[in-house]
Amino acid sequence: MFDRWKGPGGYRHVLNVSLPLVVSMGSLTLMLFTDRLFLSRYSIDTISAAMPAGIASFLFISFFMGIAGYLNVFVAQYTGAGRKERVGASLWQGIYFSIGAYFILASLFWIAGPLFSLAGHSPEIRRLEVIYFRVLILGAGTSVLGPALASFFSGRGLTRVVMITNLMGAGINIPLDYCLINGVGPFPELGILGAGIATITAHASIALILAVLIFNKKNDREFGVIRHREFDRDVFVRLMRFGLPNGIQFFIDLFAITAFVFLVGRLGKEALAATNIVFSISTLAFLPMIGFGLGVSILVGQALGRNRPWEAETATRSTVHITFCYMLSVAMIFVIAPEWLLGLFRTRAHVTDNYEDILRRGVVLLRFVAFYSLFDTLFIVYASAIKGAGDTRFVMWSTGILSLGIMVIPVYIAVFYLGAGLYSTWTAITAYICLAGLLFRWRYFQGKWKTMRVIEHHPPILES
Repeated sequence: MFDRWKGPGGYRHVLNVSLPLVVSMGSLTLMLFTDRLFLSRYSIDTISAAMPAGIASFLFISFFMGIAGYLNVFVAQYTGAGRKERVGASLWQGIYFSIGAYFILASLFWIAGPLFSLAGHSPEIRRLEVIYFRVLILGAGTSVLGPALASFFSGRGLTRVVMITNLMGAGINIPLDYCLINGVGPFPELGILGAGIATITAHASIALILAVLIFNKKNDREFGVIRHREFDRDVFVRLMRFGLPNGIQFFIDLFAITAFVFLVGRLGKEALAATNIVFSISTLAFLPMIGFGLGVSILVGQALGRNRPWEAETATRSTVHITFCYMLSVAMIFVIAPEWLLGLFRTRAHVTDNYEDILRRGVVLLRFVAFYSLFDTLFIVYASAIKGAGDTRFVMWSTGILSLGIMVIPVYIAVFYLGAGLYSTWTAITAYICLAGLLFRWRYFQGKWKTMRVIEHHPPILES
């Protein structure tokens, strides 16, 4: 244990890189939570409109974020290879991609009306959905640009800079959110429009802070962040080659979960309420895993850039140990104290809507989560490890086939044609996560990822 704590890829190394990313994910989640909280207290209509409009906008944005965020791996491998001048060139290709993404996403402004007409909501809810969606989609360019700029630091293992920047963004978002929604002080009362403006302002602030930290003479001398700003067709094509599958996988994963929730909604409001509450609780387990997944992809990328796959193996093994211990602890809480966790979400509305039935169902669903969470560790860590090498197509195809073939399509058939209940649908999502975790573990131990690179060939760096 003490030997594994030290050295490249050891527990300390993994924690130093991954924990700031966990905090960064937490700050973004806090922004989303406070946004929903303030809107729920403003009016029922605004919170009712914010959920579908927010999910719809992020579904489109997630595809481009998945591509821009994959710049992490390019920076990590170039850093490991000691080719610092290529870091600046890679960064600019991410910036150019983000500019293109902005125009594509902004063009979705015009589909808002027809899109939310399909939902069949009341005219007032639909009007608010259109407003919120349009504001978020017009500012979506900064949501894509932020991860691309952050890769300059996180890909080099400087994840604390990203953490502090995201915390500053949350510090801007939360008070601005409250003031613009409710009309506090000199700010006008804008309701759901104010919530959207606060969100895009926070993301724009994060991108601006990162840009100020990146584009200076010192970084230009070392990494060429200014002088290598020309369009590099070779790097851009490779970013699309490896990043595009990552974006598609990100989109499919989010789409599958969204479709699952909508299908469960066909089973009744108690089933939907229990599912939404349990998903909210399971964020406690899932959110840190995303940070550790990003961390291991960075560490694997740096190790492979140095042509030292054994260091990548050490980092992956250490990450599995840390995350499994964490996930096991959380799973035990889900099993031992489910009533207490579910009680945190008890509201007056739930009491009048048969809360005891929601509680009974929620206790069982948390046992599903406790079981599949252990496999979720394998899913996230091993998928992130092989993506850190460039094996993004396998992850994309595997996620797409398994999520649609084991979860979405079977649940659709079960709900609409077989009259299945809530627990049958949750059996499907459990099977999906467990099989995906085992599949990515198998792919990792095949070892093909050790020979993969996203950067161009360079002479190997040998041990002295």
